[in-house]
Amino acid sequence: MNPLVAEYLGTFILLLMGNGVCANSSLKGTFAKGADWVLISFGWGLGVFIGVIVAGPSSGAHLNPAVTIGLAVAGKFAWTDMPLYVLAQLLGAMSGAFLTWLLFADHYNLTEDPGTIKGTFCTSPAIKNTPRNVLSEVVGTFVLIFVVLFIAGPEFISTGVGEVKMGLGSVGALPVALLVVAIGMSLGGLTGYAINPARDLGPRIIHSLVPIKSKGTSDWGYAWVPIVGPVIGAIIAAVVFVAVN
Repeated sequence: MNPLVAEYLGTFILLLMGNGVCANSSLKGTFAKGADWVLISFGWGLGVFIGVIVAGPSSGAHLNPAVTIGLAVAGKFAWTDMPLYVLAQLLGAMSGAFLTWLLFADHYNLTEDPGTIKGTFCTSPAIKNTPRNVLSEVVGTFVLIFVVLFIAGPEFISTGVGEVKMGLGSVGALPVALLVVAIGMSLGGLTGYAINPARDLGPRIIHSLVPIKSKGTSDWGYAWVPIVGPVIGAIIAAVVFVAVN
């Protein structure tokens, strides 16, 4: 499979499963309405698991611009390939969010709380404190990238696009899925743990476009936090990893 197609499909599946578990547990009228944070954390983790299985052999399964940037900073991914990977991830995230909305459209229109609706697309802070919200995303993403780099070790994958690359697919799907579950359970309640700029920005764009009765705003004033925070966290993780190895 073309690595860019693999990144698109892997991120598409990740967002379909991740936004799907949020919609399934939050929207009015679903059988899973009222399910707790544990289900959501496992839903996102298993979404990563499935996405990595699909994309890993072809692209390294970054599925996340923060992963791509972190690997590039660590010297394990070609900077020239980074923009196309990020674009494929963003388009995949948008497609996954759109299909989630299409599947749950009736339930979206039954749900009256705009915050609940937005929360099934993108993240927001439990308590708005911008510096601490950014720090939450920095720390969560640091843990993700730092641990992934240690799990992956020296393994590499040739994807056929430019240089040899390494990514989540090189470590196997299960360890990374469990890592995402752990981050969600321990740190996710602060900001919804985007830890992935495409995961937040793509669905936020879809939220702003699709027709929902009680949609409310897409809160673009907050949208930079789950972009900048994960990028900073990824860079710090890569720099520390290189320094200690």
